[in-house]
Amino acid sequence: MESLETLLALLRQNDLKITPQRRVILELLIEDDSHPTADGIYQRVLAVMPDVSRTTVYNTLRELVHLGVLAEVQEVSGDGLRYDTRTGPHHHLFCTRCHTLIDIIRDFEGIILSPEETAGYRIMKHQVTFYGLCPECQKREIN
Repeated sequence: MESLETLLALLRQNDLKITPQRRVILELLIEDDSHPTADGIYQRVLAVMPDVSRTTVYNTLRELVHLGVLAEVQEVSGDGLRYDTRTGPHHHLFCTRCHTLIDIIRDFEGIILSPEETAGYRIMKHQVTFYGLCPECQKREIN
């Protein structure tokens, strides 16, 4: 994710006010590569800014996705939509027990669908997610 100064400049360029709430949300996201849910972000903002509304957080996240600063990771765990601060092409590893989601920066050769396989869809992006148990959950399984 870009620096705070760069992100604030992007907001200004898009005629979005630099509110204290937006600033806190950006500061939290810059430090976070855990792919948090909107509610997780809301809870963290609430701890710092008790009067923030859930709507403000959700609207800000939607704006950041629209600006290309955040990427949505479609539901992988039943916890709902998650947000990724890495917006370039990449893939994920997902722990089915603790729901940790981490990035894989690797191009998988051959993941191209033929016109017949796309069934008329216009492919916008693709993402591979590997599901398994993270090292910590494997340790707990043994003990």
